[in-house]
Amino acid sequence: MATTRLLSDAEVEKIPAVKAVFDDIRATRKSDFVNNFWRGLANDPPALKRVWEQLKAVMVADSAIDPLTKEMIYIAVSVANGCSYCIHSHTAAARAKGMTEAQHSELVSIIGLAGQTNHLVTAMQIPVDPEFEVR
Repeated sequence: MATTRLLSDAEVEKIPAVKAVFDDIRATRKSDFVNNFWRGLANDPPALKRVWEQLKAVMVADSAIDPLTKEMIYIAVSVANGCSYCIHSHTAAARAKGMTEAQHSELVSIIGLAGQTNHLVTAMQIPVDPEFEVR
């Protein structure tokens, strides 16, 4: 259960700053669907706008990393942070951008391996090799 109210479309219509962001979300995504994350964040219109603008700048804008890879990175970070909502949301987004079942399976294997080796290195406090340091 949410710890904050999820604003309905009727409530959003009454808050111009929130309506503007929701309209932009719909236009950017070419969909009428606005997910619960944005509906919860809409309780704080300045934060809603700030986070949406950040998301567009990082996840939507053309960049050196393709959109599917961005979503797969987001899934990995969401797993590391234990965010079930984000794992589901970005897995759906990755699938919509063409992620295959084989890619998803390989991604899960990489995430599991990275988690294991990260914990081992941390537990053993292995020093960074000088060759890996930026000079």
